[in-house]
Amino acid sequence: MPRQWRETIRQNIERLAAGLSMYTGKAWAVTTLTAAIGIVVIGLPTAIYDNPFFVRMTPVRAQDYVIWILSSVLIGLIVGSYFAGGSKDGEGKMFSGGVLSVFAVGCPTCNKLVVLLLGTSGALTFFAPLQLYIGIGSVLLLGWTLLLRAKALTDTCSVSQMMAQQT
Repeated sequence: MPRQWRETIRQNIERLAAGLSMYTGKAWAVTTLTAAIGIVVIGLPTAIYDNPFFVRMTPVRAQDYVIWILSSVLIGLIVGSYFAGGSKDGEGKMFSGGVLSVFAVGCPTCNKLVVLLLGTSGALTFFAPLQLYIGIGSVLLLGWTLLLRAKALTDTCSVSQMMAQQT
């Protein structure tokens, strides 16, 4: 890996750590609650866990569990960042990442839109293999949003600190 990439990754990890260090107790409580809600909201209609409302026609894959949990945790961290302060950057990316998560972990033949567009055999033949990449895209989009939120938090804090020092 080129040195410039390593430096960029290191800076982003430091920025993320700085942003997460600004979370208050309230922000962590909101993060935990939102992640738990995300687990239910994504998992219920996709029938990742047995429930009386939805039945899954295809077995749950290991990748579905990973994408489901990662997406829920990232959504929780993003929502929690709004309670730590800062600007509102990244709201659209969070919504898009959440919607992609549902498509990534859902049963391909249970998704009415996919079945309508591709048919049952098309859903299994074309859409099911793409779900892994949709899930990866979802997690990357949510991760990018969290990084933008961390940047907004640390930049806001830096400006506030500079203004306080000038007075």
